[in-house]
Amino acid sequence: MTTDAEIRTFVQRHHGFIPKTGWIAHVKEVHGIPTLRGANRARRDRDIEPCPPEKREAIEEALRHFGMM
Repeated sequence: MTTDAEIRTFVQRHHGFIPKTGWIAHVKEVHGIPTLRGANRARRDRDIEPCPPEKREAIEEALRHFGMM
């Protein structure tokens, strides 16, 4: 399975920004892709950080590139 670090690297190379891990988790959740609940979210009972709409397409492109969508 592709890691968030690989997704961040792809997005940085192709779109010029580094997405937050929470944004990646949000896009994955929207598309029904299973995610691991990070220790920081479980411990603090935090929600996923919503991805800004203008950044979402870049993350979705990375997920398609890695065959996750």
